[in-house]
Amino acid sequence: MAGITNAAYRRLCAEQGAGLYVCEMITSRGLVERDATTLKMLVFDELETTRSVQLYGTDPAYVGKATEILCSDYGVHHVDLNFGCPVPKVTRKGGGGALPWKRGLLGEILRAAVGAAEPYGVPVTMKTRKGLDDDHLTYLDAGRIAEESGIAAVALHGRTVAQSYSGQADWDAIARLVDSVDIPVLGNGDIWEAADALAMVEQTGAAGVVVGRGCLGRPWLFRDLAAAFAPASTPTQPSQPTTQPTTQPTTQPTTLPTLGEVRTMMRRHAELLSEHMGEERGCKEFRKHVSWYLKGFRAGGELRHSLALVDSLAALDALLDELDPDEPFPVSELGAPRGRQGSPRSRVVLPEGWLDDTDGASLRLTEDTTETTGG
Repeated sequence: MAGITNAAYRRLCAEQGAGLYVCEMITSRGLVERDATTLKMLVFDELETTRSVQLYGTDPAYVGKATEILCSDYGVHHVDLNFGCPVPKVTRKGGGGALPWKRGLLGEILRAAVGAAEPYGVPVTMKTRKGLDDDHLTYLDAGRIAEESGIAAVALHGRTVAQSYSGQADWDAIARLVDSVDIPVLGNGDIWEAADALAMVEQTGAAGVVVGRGCLGRPWLFRDLAAAFAPASTPTQPSQPTTQPTTQPTTQPTTLPTLGEVRTMMRRHAELLSEHMGEERGCKEFRKHVSWYLKGFRAGGELRHSLALVDSLAALDALLDELDPDEPFPVSELGAPRGRQGSPRSRVVLPEGWLDDTDGASLRLTEDTTETTGG
């Protein structure tokens, strides 16, 4: 997520138990041409032992070269290719969630990335959506092409490009993809609480889950997920044979943080941002997170407004002291969507003639050097 999954927030989520976490999405052309903005986004925390980068691209040559640079120059351990972005400025150029419609081009890009990463032993994964809309689905073909191209795993967001972030994610589509490929499938969409992740895995057979908007203002979600998926104790003498793994999800209750614990998390977040960006810039970056952290709490409008203008850690400390540390977590917010939702689009913005064929093997699209929208 652009402007969210920077090194500071990844560190915070790691401290809460996150497994693998990707950096902000960067463009392959931006990296190859050494665009200054792109390079600034490729910053890792000193304790980030597994470096994972989400890469955007529409040209096999650029994607392949960018993957090689990530592996050789940045010591990246994992590359994730994003074909899920629904934003019109991306899809109108054939990128993001629009690209899997061109099956031939998709295959070329995936093979270029896998081939570039293979000498370094770096796995390449792919994130995609169901398709352009309900009449132009791509996910089953995309999964097959990914498997044939050597992709290590596929993450499927159970929405179409037309849906953007609206409506409900289709977990049945995730289950169908699980049944159609032999590589691991990760489920994405509507994971707001640990219970949602447990339900998704149970319903779909997915190998794991991908969290996006669900962690906005809720970095402790990863603590809950780690507890929920912790290895269950295995009986020494099972009553019947079982083929289930010993890491079955558990139903450990979620411990909801008080407002005092939330404000401690807010302070830690701002502190990490300041360490990476400098105090003034870090505090300004923190402002966008305030409403997510305080969603559902009784903090007054004037205090929220002041927090959204904070420019120093000292000012932040003074304002956080005004929050009631004993206020319980608003249970009404459990399972509630976070971040942008919007409305479904009547049509997906695409290049002229995009739907005329599904090949595109010889097609070469123009990449922007900077693009920072996720999917």
